[in-house]
Amino acid sequence: MEDLKGQVVWITGAGTGIGESGALKLADAGCQIVLSGRRSEPLKQVAQQIVNRGNPEPLIEPLDVSNKNDVQKTVANILQKLGKIDIAVFSAGINVRNRNWPVIETDGWDQVINIDLNGAFYCCHAVLPSMRTNGGGLIINISSMAGKGVSPLTGPAYTSAKHAMNAMTASLLMEERNNGIRATAICPGEVATPILNDRPIPVSDEDKARILQSEDLGDLILFVAQQPPHVTLNEVLITPTYNRFTAP
Repeated sequence: MEDLKGQVVWITGAGTGIGESGALKLADAGCQIVLSGRRSEPLKQVAQQIVNRGNPEPLIEPLDVSNKNDVQKTVANILQKLGKIDIAVFSAGINVRNRNWPVIETDGWDQVINIDLNGAFYCCHAVLPSMRTNGGGLIINISSMAGKGVSPLTGPAYTSAKHAMNAMTASLLMEERNNGIRATAICPGEVATPILNDRPIPVSDEDKARILQSEDLGDLILFVAQQPPHVTLNEVLITPTYNRFTAP
């Protein structure tokens, strides 16, 4: 496993859930963390957790990833302050409550696509020039099991966004790997994160305790990041042992 001390890591969707857990795990591994998300207060709380664990204070860069101009400005700010971005973890994502064909609205479709797909593309596009200049880097896109199949559970917008994210990540890797740039799509099944609160049918606390936890994804993000530069994990599917949809 590679020593990550001193590496600069930019994480979107860092205020809660998978992004938060990835930030904590990578900070504990010695990385300098940059936290981005739409709301400043959760980012400040994550930053305080990182400091309380004895790690350097993170840089906070509030950001709505669906705004391509702000994405470019954020990357420019990071490079100005820290000089590089070694690892990027793009975890910003949403779904809408009215997600299935009988009820989904065009505004809901646009909201999901603009954040889950376009936002990830804007972020990848923005970090690539500096990674090329530095001779390498790692991009981790947090996709979903919804990108591997089709289910009414996640609805057409989220399913489409995550299928496209997987294809985008594979394309990025194919074209950039000889520049030393690696790209991984992590595809989790159900994870007990705040996004479950937008489900049309609530998930019980008992079931939340039996599915994947944010910490599981944080551990996986760290594992991917610790692979040596000559190793790429193209795509990782991780699911809970307990399957709520086939179990009696």
